[in-house]
Amino acid sequence: MKPHKLTFQVCLCLFLFLSSAEMFLAKGPTGGSLAIVVDERLAALRQTPELTGQLVRRLSRGRLVAIRGSKTTTDGVVFFLVNVTSRTHGWIQREAVASPTRPADDRRLLDLINASHGFDRLARARIFLDHFQRSPLRPHVLLLLSTTAEEQAARLSRDAARRLNVTTTNAPDFTYFLNYTGLDRYNRQRVKFVFDQAGKRFHYDGAACRELVRRYPKTPEAATARSHLEQLNAISQ
Repeated sequence: MKPHKLTFQVCLCLFLFLSSAEMFLAKGPTGGSLAIVVDERLAALRQTPELTGQLVRRLSRGRLVAIRGSKTTTDGVVFFLVNVTSRTHGWIQREAVASPTRPADDRRLLDLINASHGFDRLARARIFLDHFQRSPLRPHVLLLLSTTAEEQAARLSRDAARRLNVTTTNAPDFTYFLNYTGLDRYNRQRVKFVFDQAGKRFHYDGAACRELVRRYPKTPEAATARSHLEQLNAISQ
């Protein structure tokens, strides 16, 4: 076999392997209905369906699991038997997860979002928007994400001004703000900010508002979103 043909076949196999791995990670574990960890405070994976059961591991918020079954304890706590990977499974408390296939889980997740604050509210709103694609509650969650992000922008502005203490260098001052490490975890949630140089403060970039106006233009939330976008446009001019 010629060397260039061998190289091509090796590259093709590597591409197919990586593509399959990405598809598996995107789909999550198999063996049951898909669910997402939404409350990491309760996300203890246990060997048995009881609060005193042996801990297998702690699951992080946003982790995908596959629900295989359920069991209710004598004190009324419901546990789900879930697959985490092809080799890892266990029991997890029902309130720790939400599933797009289970009736009313979108409402339950919205209640958790409303009870959350700051970054936690944004992270849970992102889970909702990523996984509950057909929920009629999406316009409300989009607006919640937007308003919460703008509230966080004010706090980030104060923190950045206090911590950076910008001195004269070869780099423009605003680049220090847009490279502020406090933005990193928001960026990982696809929540991004613009910087008003005159006022030296961050503002949410309005992505959720634009999606809201584009996809749900006749909802009451869209009217509020348009007002937010007008304010953002006025700042950027």
